[in-house]
Amino acid sequence: MYVPKHFDDTRIEELHRILEHYPLGALVVDGPHGLDANHIPFEMVTAADGTFSLHAHVARANPVWQEIATGADVLVMFRAGDAYISPSWYPSKHEEHRQVPTWNYQVVHVHGKITIHDDVRFVRGVVARLTRRHEGRANEKPWRMTDSEPAYIDDMLTRIVGIEVVPERIVVKSKLSQNKEDRDRVNAARELANRGEHAVAEAMLAAAADKD
Repeated sequence: MYVPKHFDDTRIEELHRILEHYPLGALVVDGPHGLDANHIPFEMVTAADGTFSLHAHVARANPVWQEIATGADVLVMFRAGDAYISPSWYPSKHEEHRQVPTWNYQVVHVHGKITIHDDVRFVRGVVARLTRRHEGRANEKPWRMTDSEPAYIDDMLTRIVGIEVVPERIVVKSKLSQNKEDRDRVNAARELANRGEHAVAEAMLAAAADKD
């Protein structure tokens, strides 16, 4: 991924925020039929030393877990907010007329090694953590695995296979108008907020504040 210096985001807290709030990742593998991508939710599991790995699961019927071996190189891509930016939103445009349209966005690319976990204990842990996190946000009375009969859950767990990705290189690109004047990026963020594009607007303002 091409990352100009001013869009290279080294903020650890921003990496964690994106992975937590935008967990649907694209797992890209180089399989026997060429490049393949599967879109699946990941859980970031952090160790005591601050390092983390990405845990997820795929359907047993999905051939991806058999087409790649443990230890293979993979890429997981996460996309946060994105939005079109009009040059008319830059105050400087109306003075010099030297601005053009662009698109702002945030993405995370995690390059690492994959491990296939075809065991119920690992899979149960992944499902439990994903369920606890996302049900807690979705409902006042979250659904729990214990709401269903144990035999039913046990059967469902046999239908999925766990995967783990240990990062070796992480690239965070935050294209948030950091290459623009303060007044331009702040006004563009306000225009986005007025249009309901709050995710990108807030990220732009946070990046501006962090730069200052």
